[in-house]
Amino acid sequence: MKAAQHTQYGPPEVVRIVELDKPIPKEGEILIRVYASTVNRTDSGFRSAEYFISRFWSGIFKPNQTTLGSEFAGVVEAIGKGVSLFKEGDRVFGYDDVHFGGHAEYLCLSEKESITTIPEGISYSVAAAVTEGAHYALNNIRASSIQPGQKALVYGATGAIGSAAVQLLKAKNVWVTAVCSTPHIPLIQSLGADEVIDYTQQDYANTPHRYELVFDAVGKTSFAHCKPILNKTGMYISTELGKGGQNVFYSLFTPLLKGKKVLFPIPIMNKEIIEELKALLIEGKFTPLIDRHYSLDQIVEAYRYVETGQKIGNVILNIQE
Repeated sequence: MKAAQHTQYGPPEVVRIVELDKPIPKEGEILIRVYASTVNRTDSGFRSAEYFISRFWSGIFKPNQTTLGSEFAGVVEAIGKGVSLFKEGDRVFGYDDVHFGGHAEYLCLSEKESITTIPEGISYSVAAAVTEGAHYALNNIRASSIQPGQKALVYGATGAIGSAAVQLLKAKNVWVTAVCSTPHIPLIQSLGADEVIDYTQQDYANTPHRYELVFDAVGKTSFAHCKPILNKTGMYISTELGKGGQNVFYSLFTPLLKGKKVLFPIPIMNKEIIEELKALLIEGKFTPLIDRHYSLDQIVEAYRYVETGQKIGNVILNIQE
């Protein structure tokens, strides 16, 4: 089978297309023929190891998991002994940022992992893009405990995480201000945002609104800049560590004080979360944005594009022609 591999950390060019043996499912595992995957921030981060701390999970000196691809969608081609949740022929999608494997024509994983069936009428491309950005967004929204009728601001609303956050917040009946650039205003309005601020024309911190949650989905703001627009018990959450790791530092002591605080939740993914995202997909309350498609052979180009920081939603990797 064809697979995209990296045997050292570095830029997109360290990734090569290689031929590997087709895996065989062990007891409790399913073999998936992968039709689509994505190239996302998680994959990029583990490949580059730009944040050295990630090497404590991926390998200090070289990567333990050489085939990345945290998201995948495909068909169950074979099942191992004892599998009861899936059968051959099931269309499935899922997320695995421990073993990865989506950037290959086949992968094996336990039926107990974060995987579920694809709803009728949903394409492999859409299914492949459901989990990565949305599970980060959902974890942060849950951690904030924001309630229906309260207000939230999402900075970086066009990315995979931000666009999911806008939709997931609206699914909770939260009033949402979304921040993006001029060309993307109609798109973000179509996601249900109650207000859209064009950051090229206005400083979002000058809004008259006060928010229970400010969610920076791209890591380009700061607690100090957002503090004036938080209400008295408001929360600031960013997907990045912040300058000098300040967001982690603030998250340790601000929750101990009365008033505005920083949270830095550790995201989790499991069957309960993927089933919730699937339900929202079926109900039409969440649909992942798709920017563009690349073939598996074009994965280096896909990584380069993702790392420009200009992608809108998700970048799809078509595994099967």
